[in-house]
Amino acid sequence: MNAPSTSPLTDVVDAAPPQAPRSRVHAPGRWLIGLALPLALALGWELAVRFGLAQGRLMPPPSRIFAALTALARSGELTTHIIATLMRVLAGFALGAVAGTLMGALAGASELSRRIFDPTLQALRAVPSIAWVPLFLLWLGIFEASKVALIAVGVFFPVYLGVAGAIEGIDRKLLEVGRVFRLSQAGMVRRVMLPAVLPEWLIALRSGLGLGFMFVVAAEFMGASEGLGYLLVDGQQIGKPDQILAAIITFAVLGKICDAVLVAATRPLVRWQDTARSSL
Repeated sequence: MNAPSTSPLTDVVDAAPPQAPRSRVHAPGRWLIGLALPLALALGWELAVRFGLAQGRLMPPPSRIFAALTALARSGELTTHIIATLMRVLAGFALGAVAGTLMGALAGASELSRRIFDPTLQALRAVPSIAWVPLFLLWLGIFEASKVALIAVGVFFPVYLGVAGAIEGIDRKLLEVGRVFRLSQAGMVRRVMLPAVLPEWLIALRSGLGLGFMFVVAAEFMGASEGLGYLLVDGQQIGKPDQILAAIITFAVLGKICDAVLVAATRPLVRWQDTARSSL
């Protein structure tokens, strides 16, 4: 009897030693690594001010900023401002994300719709956020509606661009495979187009959330009596740089927490991806 033939590729695969599992950095380790740079900068500035190498009048040391945060937290003001800002961002994010997703899907799926809407939306995207303030004040007044609308505008454009670009960039071979398997229109959307678009849509949502926090500052300049943006303006008017920096740090921490929550909430949607990062 003849011996079974084997290809050189099979021999190489069979002879290759099993790869050792990659070491994973646990969540606490990731947090510690991420905190290393800001803690080092804060410690360096604190020491520079304490030893007289720098003045802490306009750029107060971390100890003074922490004292300002503690005072605001004890009085309850910090919680009030955080809740007000967070509610505005979440409301604006929800409106902007839904509108951006629908318009992006329409523009990406229909050539006619893209030619009708995209030039106007691209032009409006270049308008600075602060330019919308007087118009929204005129239309919606100084209350919450104008602030939420301004935030929604900031969220809308990155989500719209992400969804439209993802649909336009779907590999044509994937669509051909769907046609070979005779998928219905609904099956094509669910099994081919949605998995192809989903990762970029989630990235667009993260970008929109970040812009939502940027736009909320301009929104809270519009006659707000509470919120982290109001805290910034109040610190500037009374000449308290420690309060200004405390508000900026709170913005940064709140934005990072919201981004982490969004990533954790949407991770199950893309668990099927086999990417280089998922093996690290």
